[in-house]
Amino acid sequence: MSILKKFSFKDQAFKLRENAILDAATEVLSSKGYDLMTMDDVAGAVGISKPSLYKHFKSKDELVGEAMIRLLDGAIEQVEALPQQLGASEKLEALLEWALRVRLGGGLPFLPSTSPHVRDMLMRNFKYMTRVLKLNRMLEALVKQAQKEGQLDAALPTDVILFTYYARTCDPAVEYLQKFSKMSDDDIVRHMLRVAFNGLK
Repeated sequence: MSILKKFSFKDQAFKLRENAILDAATEVLSSKGYDLMTMDDVAGAVGISKPSLYKHFKSKDELVGEAMIRLLDGAIEQVEALPQQLGASEKLEALLEWALRVRLGGGLPFLPSTSPHVRDMLMRNFKYMTRVLKLNRMLEALVKQAQKEGQLDAALPTDVILFTYYARTCDPAVEYLQKFSKMSDDDIVRHMLRVAFNGLK
C-alpha cells in the first residue's frame, strides 16, 4: 500500500468520524438544547472517548458552530438543486418542506432563536455568517421574484415576508403537533405549508 493511499484512508476515516460527531451533536442539541448539552453526551452518542472528540473539535462552541454550518450548507444545496422550471414561490415552498421534514426528524435545532449565547457566538463565526448571508440573498431574490410574479403579496415589504418565512421554520406548532396530535409527519408538513402560504382564512 502506498503512503498516499494510507493517508487517504486515514483522512476518510477522520471525515466519517467527524460527520458522525456532527450527527450526534445535532441530535443532542435537538433533544437537550445548548445549555444542557455536554461534550460527554456527544462522545457517548458516537461511542468515542472525550479526548478523541477533542481531536476533532476543541470546544462545545466550535462543535455547535460546525453543526449549524452544516445545516446551512444543506439548505443552500437544496436551493441550488431545485428544478429551474419551478416558480419562485414553489421553490420557497419546497425549501420550507425540506426544513420541516429535517426538523421533524430531529435534525434541525434552532439555536440562534433560543440562546443569546449561541446567537452571539455564531455572529462571530465567519464561516457561519458567510453562509447565512448567502442563503439570505438567495431567499430574498426568490421572495422578490414571487412578488413580481404575483405569487406573493407585493404590498408587503420583502423583509416582512422573508422573516415570516424564517419564523415558519422554527414554529413551535410543529413540535406540539408531532407530540400531541395523531397526524403523521406528512400531514403536519402539508398543513404547515398550507398555513404558511395560504394563511388561515
